[in-house]
Amino acid sequence: MRKLIFGLFIAFLPVLGLAAGAGVPLDHIETDHTDKASLQRGAAMFTNYCMGCHSMEYARYKRVAEDLEIPVELYEENLIFTGAQIGELMKNSMNKDMAADWFGAPPPDLTLESRLRGESWVYSYLRGFYKDDSRPLGVNNVVFDKVGMPHVLVDLQGLCAVEPNIGKKASVEPLSGNINHSSACPEYATEGSMTGAEFDRAMYDLTNFMSYMADPIKVERERLGIFVLIFVAIFFVFAYLLNREYWKDVH
Repeated sequence: MRKLIFGLFIAFLPVLGLAAGAGVPLDHIETDHTDKASLQRGAAMFTNYCMGCHSMEYARYKRVAEDLEIPVELYEENLIFTGAQIGELMKNSMNKDMAADWFGAPPPDLTLESRLRGESWVYSYLRGFYKDDSRPLGVNNVVFDKVGMPHVLVDLQGLCAVEPNIGKKASVEPLSGNINHSSACPEYATEGSMTGAEFDRAMYDLTNFMSYMADPIKVERERLGIFVLIFVAIFFVFAYLLNREYWKDVH
């Protein structure tokens, strides 16, 4: 019974993700698990900026290295900072009790986060931080109000002085020719090392990697699905002919 309940929960995760982002304006994206270069950049981004607090303890380093076509030696040298072995689960060393004292709650495991929240939610959230002096950490997020997470990517993006333009499509003013909402951040309190377009691309890579981690067999599953549909179509033809022949003798 427990296995059945767990299976139903996993099946409905995408639906729950829609509910989690209901009413929040999002910038929608389509991820691509066949883009190995993007996934490799996303893996590096996650390791350097996210894994100090967040784990992915339902995945193993070796599986990620193989799927992303990263040589094992290179992965161990550049993307494992905890002293873990290549075959171990992707855990971090942060004490959860201490993290709860610092942030109000321990940082969640992110293995299935993109399935729970949705890929567009993750992408919009990563780009949605802005300055808010009323918050304990000095920042808030337009997608996740009163967020308890610090803006760990501030050196890359910079700190937006006002709420970012998340979920607002770019438009051109007919008289002046000015482009509205061309950048997520219309005004910076501090500048980052990346331009707006560069940061958007980096966050796409990070979201793409998180999407892969939540569904590592997606490409293989879709490939097998095509063969299954072809088999069903061929089988239907023979089943139809057999059925017609059978009922011809009955009548």
